[in-house]
Amino acid sequence: MQSPDFTLRTFLGACLLVVFSIGSWELYLRHLGFQPAYNDEADFWAHERRKVYQAKDDATVFIGSSRIKFDLDAETWMQETGEQAIQLACVGSTPLPVLHDLANDEKFKGKLIIDITEKLFFNFSPSPYSRPNDGIKYQKEESYAQKASYHIDWFLQTYLVFLDKENFTLNPMFGKLPVPKREGVMLPPSFPSGFERVNQYRQSVITEAFAADTTETRKVKNIWKFFGEMGKKKPRPTASQIDSLLSVVQVDVQKLKSRGVDVVFTRTPSTGDEIAGENFAFPRALYWQRILDTTQCKGIFFTDYPEMAALDCPEYSHLDHSGAKIFTKKLIEILRNEHAWALKNQN
Repeated sequence: MQSPDFTLRTFLGACLLVVFSIGSWELYLRHLGFQPAYNDEADFWAHERRKVYQAKDDATVFIGSSRIKFDLDAETWMQETGEQAIQLACVGSTPLPVLHDLANDEKFKGKLIIDITEKLFFNFSPSPYSRPNDGIKYQKEESYAQKASYHIDWFLQTYLVFLDKENFTLNPMFGKLPVPKREGVMLPPSFPSGFERVNQYRQSVITEAFAADTTETRKVKNIWKFFGEMGKKKPRPTASQIDSLLSVVQVDVQKLKSRGVDVVFTRTPSTGDEIAGENFAFPRALYWQRILDTTQCKGIFFTDYPEMAALDCPEYSHLDHSGAKIFTKKLIEILRNEHAWALKNQN
């Protein structure tokens, strides 16, 4: 029979081994230049969703896909406008579930920017609806225990790099191993760790190291190419599908406008092969313009403004942090001067 002293020593030894292993991993990640980031899960989305009831001149809500999540710099927005940027966009997703959720929430009476990525907005497969629907469901059903757990997780993620589930836990690390391709086996693409880091405002940020590394940016360009080739195999949306989708959008936007909500659509930058493919598959006059005509809303399309059109997307689809700051300042200028938006700081 083992003595109590031996059991205690074993337990303490195991604890020291765990602390040493975790500490070494944390120090190694920091040595590589990574800083703490936040896990963009349903609880984080739900936390931000609860902020939409602020006074109209205190906040603006942003919905859409990953581009507005990368391209809208929350700190620049707050500095320039004196308002909070509430980020409800979801990567790889359509904004339609969130638009519908806000439209049917009588308590929401603020300002709303809807960003359009045509290949996701006019997508009729279940995948682009998954993340926003998960966030909405979680927000409606979240328990007090889950809310408490969120705040504990938030505190720990503020200080510890290795808690980033998308990059530094076992599954994503295994996914980045250079496993040879096998015939008939399709593995999901693995994004480089520096491509997306999520900050405290739920903004996605491209690291400077990633943006400067052509090898890493090429990997993501190849991922977009892979998705593009898959998209070509899918049937094109039919006219009746598009009409049906736009009729739902029209009803939702009208509900918002009837409550005094200011609504503006945006089209954020893409470059290179991405914009070329998008222009071919989704001609502006047939898709973007139809959204504006159907909803009777104003829109901001990036190519109409030289400062926005000149911005570079390192991997063709998203702005880096410096580009996001420029984009955000120009967006604010356009909203003030061309759309008469009442922003708190009227420079």
